[in-house]
Amino acid sequence: MALLIAIGSALWLGILTSISPCPLATNVAAVSFLSKKIAHPVLVFISGLAYTIGRMAAYAALGWMIISSLLSIPDVAQFLQKYMVKALGPLLIITGLFLLEIITLKFPGISLSQDHHNKLVESGAPGAFVLGFIFALAFCPVSAALFFGSLIPLALNSKAGTLLPFVYGIGTGLPVLAFAVAIALGVTSMRHWFHKITKLEFYTRRITGIVFILVGFYYTGIYILRLF
Repeated sequence: MALLIAIGSALWLGILTSISPCPLATNVAAVSFLSKKIAHPVLVFISGLAYTIGRMAAYAALGWMIISSLLSIPDVAQFLQKYMVKALGPLLIITGLFLLEIITLKFPGISLSQDHHNKLVESGAPGAFVLGFIFALAFCPVSAALFFGSLIPLALNSKAGTLLPFVYGIGTGLPVLAFAVAIALGVTSMRHWFHKITKLEFYTRRITGIVFILVGFYYTGIYILRLF
């Protein structure tokens, strides 16, 4: 049961990351740009799929490297095993504050020149994969909070371990793949759907933030303050 909850949580964190304002705008712009450069719908879908897999691979690889590196050092692994549960409460509270935009920070982004951007797009599916991989690493405050503040601690505290970044990567790819399919099928009212998803994200992010804070206080009360 705990394993299923961890996997479901990782999937939800990935979906929430993908529909957050900054990643969502990047994803829609990237997939739309791919569709303008490619005439055939099937090739649009293949390039959109490659872009999606690139994003998934970036999150999965980064998460796997962080978790494997931490757990491969005996002293660090022992420290995490002893104190990770205690740290989880405050981390969830901080992540919740990020989701509610009570705490905001600016992250240095990864940018590509227009020339490099065009070259990647024009190189077909391999270029789209690289584009997705690079854009995934351009963390915004919300996506960084979800990845580093929630997914990594969850993975370190779960038996699923390194499996969770891959599940998270799948979650981040699902909405992007839906956009790629829609554009390949000729759906033109993307702006309409973009606004709908933005409104949905506004509420789901805040509900998730409140849940994180409540669970964080619960964990803090149990493992740090010993109130229960």
